[in-house]
Amino acid sequence: MPADLAVIGLGHLGLPLAQAAVGAGIHTVGYDTDPRPYAELSAGHTPVEGSLSASDIRRMLSGGFRPTADPAELGRVRTAAICAPTPLGPDRTLDLRAVTEAARALAARLRPHTTVLVESAVPPGTTENVVRPLLEEGSGLRAGRDFHLAHSPGRLDPGNRVHVYANTPKVIGGLTPACTESAAAFYGRLTDKVVRARGPREAEMTKVLETNFRHVNIALVNEMAVLCHDLGVDLWDVIRCAETKPFGFQPFRPGPGVGGHGAPVDPGYLPYNSRTPGHPLRMVSLAKEINDRMPSYVIQRCATLLNEHGKSVRGARVLLLGVTYKPDLADQEASPARDIATRLLDMGAQIGFHDPHVLDWRVREQPVPRADSLYEAAAGADLTVLLQHHRTYDLQGLAVKAQLLLDTRGATPAGAAHRL
Repeated sequence: MPADLAVIGLGHLGLPLAQAAVGAGIHTVGYDTDPRPYAELSAGHTPVEGSLSASDIRRMLSGGFRPTADPAELGRVRTAAICAPTPLGPDRTLDLRAVTEAARALAARLRPHTTVLVESAVPPGTTENVVRPLLEEGSGLRAGRDFHLAHSPGRLDPGNRVHVYANTPKVIGGLTPACTESAAAFYGRLTDKVVRARGPREAEMTKVLETNFRHVNIALVNEMAVLCHDLGVDLWDVIRCAETKPFGFQPFRPGPGVGGHGAPVDPGYLPYNSRTPGHPLRMVSLAKEINDRMPSYVIQRCATLLNEHGKSVRGARVLLLGVTYKPDLADQEASPARDIATRLLDMGAQIGFHDPHVLDWRVREQPVPRADSLYEAAAGADLTVLLQHHRTYDLQGLAVKAQLLLDTRGATPAGAAHRL
């Protein structure tokens, strides 16, 4: 049976979209230019950690979701969504190779009247200047006349049980008003509210603003954490008090670094020149610099605490708790834990780890010993460092068992541990 929707890119963006579509009764196929996700999904496994569970995948398969390795399936749908990943490359620009591969695969099979959606996080202008030409050249069709083209930035918060696909507003910017309305008709089947942007660039820039808003505000509280520690001020209490203000303030909390899939997008690295002289968003560049310094600051605090207790980092047994980028998920994307572990190893520390969601963890391709008994490991370590606060952790009990506990998340009861 021909599908109504083809999701191209079976990762952190594509799988939740496919799940929402299947749940809405939309016949959905999933395709990826990389054959590995197809093999994993066909076996009932999740191809990416932290997106959907294996049980979620099995429910999708039983609900009619069909992963496919046949690109011909892309030519039999009414709607196609490009959800390819765009990681940061070595030059700090977003790597668009997976997006262009997805566009080429779709272009060769694109039919008239198809609605093409781009959900990948891309620099403003990509939908019009990169995806559109590839689709038009490969199909012989014209966007806005023969097929609809729109951008809708991914907006999911993995692990969030309150804000899910259905109740999270979807921003849409079409190449033409008709493109916007076609995309709105599709997303209206999946979400309670559709927000129409003026065009694809405005929709793309919405993601840039949302992502950078998070990073800039985290950078602010990270700098406040360092300052408050130097002044002997309890920042966590300061945040508790500040968040009672009913207007003009949104609480963010410091941590050992910033992880996740929403990398800060700095226009200074975008593949086109701005008409504005100087650096377009200096604050974003500075925020990234501040957040990138946090693993070093954690190491500094570790060394200071050990020294205060008559120990050196060299030879010290250090237990790292929580190596994922977000609590209660297995996703390790850009987690600062690996950088912190690497620096500790360089200083001669003996490291171990514990994470209820990660059974095997490697640093520099070498396995890091995993603690089987959390309390015993904490009692035997010279220093225990909480990097991620998973709900299963009994922090009061850990504070009692650990010889020395550094809490980088401010999650332990006041006075029970050394806080960042």
